[in-house]
Amino acid sequence: MTTIDIKDAGGNAAGTAELSASVFGIEPNVHVMHHVVRAQRASWRQGTHNTRTRGKVSGGGRKPWRQKGTGRARQGTIRAPQWRGGGVVFGPHPRNYSFRVNNKEVKLAMRSVLSGKLADDQLIVVKPFEFEKPSTKAAVAALKALGINDRRVTLVIGDDDVNTFLSFRNIPTVNIIPVSASNTYDLIDNKVLVFTEPALKRIEEVLA
Repeated sequence: MTTIDIKDAGGNAAGTAELSASVFGIEPNVHVMHHVVRAQRASWRQGTHNTRTRGKVSGGGRKPWRQKGTGRARQGTIRAPQWRGGGVVFGPHPRNYSFRVNNKEVKLAMRSVLSGKLADDQLIVVKPFEFEKPSTKAAVAALKALGINDRRVTLVIGDDDVNTFLSFRNIPTVNIIPVSASNTYDLIDNKVLVFTEPALKRIEEVLA
């Protein structure tokens, strides 16, 4: 097993944690990570875009002018796409962009991200932040102590750690998520991935 240092809110060493080789020691599968992230981003698309075809625009109940003898090109309706205000050809219509990804692929993608973050030295484990009350000032001080205040951070905390969530949520460079909401996109979209010790244990239980 691989070990990683645990830090406290002051940036000091506070012990070590053993990391599961099946979660943090695999060869990252870039193809599966890409596939899962594509699926996530596709599912976020609303798909409410719509255009009117020539059958849906108003007007055009009769020929604009007679077929022959005018010297102009023949026209059957002002709803045709070449007319201003006419229908749109091959325009977008409401649709669902999401596609299914197997659960095994989702877990493999998350394991790949975690293994890659550890290999790139972009993974930090900290003791739980013991805020007596929500304090953004204290949260900023903790980031400075850890040396990551100027980097884009994803912070994964325990599901019931309310004060920590409220303390970090207003910091622009921090994306804070409960461990139950962990996903491939959020884990990979950062420069530093920070886990609290309980969140690390929980995600290992799920992915091992």
